[in-house]
Amino acid sequence: MKKGKVSQFITDHFKHFNAASLVDAAKAYETQILAGNKMMVTLAGAMSTAELGKSLAEMIRQDKVHIISCTGANLEEDVFNLVAHKHYKRIPSYRDLSPNDEKDLLNQHYNRVTDTCIPEAEAMRAIEKHLYKVWKKANDHGQRFFPHEFFYQILLSGELSDKYQIDPKDSWLLAAAEKNLPIIVPGWEDSTCGNFFTSYCIEQKMLPETIKSGIHYMMSLADWYQSTTKASKVGFFQIGGGIAGDFPICVVPMLHQDLGLENVPMWSYFCQISDSTTSYGSYSGAVPNEKITWGKLVPETPKFIIESDATIVAPLLFAYILHW
Repeated sequence: MKKGKVSQFITDHFKHFNAASLVDAAKAYETQILAGNKMMVTLAGAMSTAELGKSLAEMIRQDKVHIISCTGANLEEDVFNLVAHKHYKRIPSYRDLSPNDEKDLLNQHYNRVTDTCIPEAEAMRAIEKHLYKVWKKANDHGQRFFPHEFFYQILLSGELSDKYQIDPKDSWLLAAAEKNLPIIVPGWEDSTCGNFFTSYCIEQKMLPETIKSGIHYMMSLADWYQSTTKASKVGFFQIGGGIAGDFPICVVPMLHQDLGLENVPMWSYFCQISDSTTSYGSYSGAVPNEKITWGKLVPETPKFIIESDATIVAPLLFAYILHW
């Protein structure tokens, strides 16, 4: 399949430094897919509010992504954007805001993410109502689900479809739901919807057990990894740092060192897009070779770091893989 104009531009002009790393990582990612390997993509930062779904959703539809690990914020913010995009407020001059300006935004029920403000009523509280229904139903029937499974339920039910304010093809979570893509959401409690659910538990309207925890996510990931690597290897594409990447990459040393399992392949590819510069004790800024000492990668693993803004790099890299 012939490469498109964006891919050709990247190939022709991105020759050195982080630009060259982007091309190298994209070509190696493509090699992994062509070899029949699978790929995990991890999402930290505010990638959903940055509308990464415009490229990530198509990556999912074209089977270029096979499992996702994301923060609770990225899980919910894709849906917030799906139903409330027209109510978002963009502030290009956010660097000039005073503390009182920030307080004014709070009073207007806007929550700022860099230059973009998420509207509480139209986004967060609107989705809370739909989640409450599926949470309550599961709670009352003694059922338990993962956080992302509750989102899948409301998306696949169609109850939000008349509220869409963007083209639904640009929602990565909707694309994932339609494929029943495995998702890992470590530390989901650290999210707006996680706070909603916690408040219901404090009020004794819900049981904490209704939502499966991070331990259940790790157990599920261990099962998925073992099953998947019977037929293919799995690569690791990390956007940002933090728990979205740190949590799932540990499944390999856990299987080897804690469960004593043999013949479980290491991650077959590793790339991280990060603006965290290498520094002493920084996990997010650690170079890939450090992961060899933790039993996550091997010396032969193709390894890449692109030290740049993921909101710029990820869409370009995905465009290359999608032949745009």
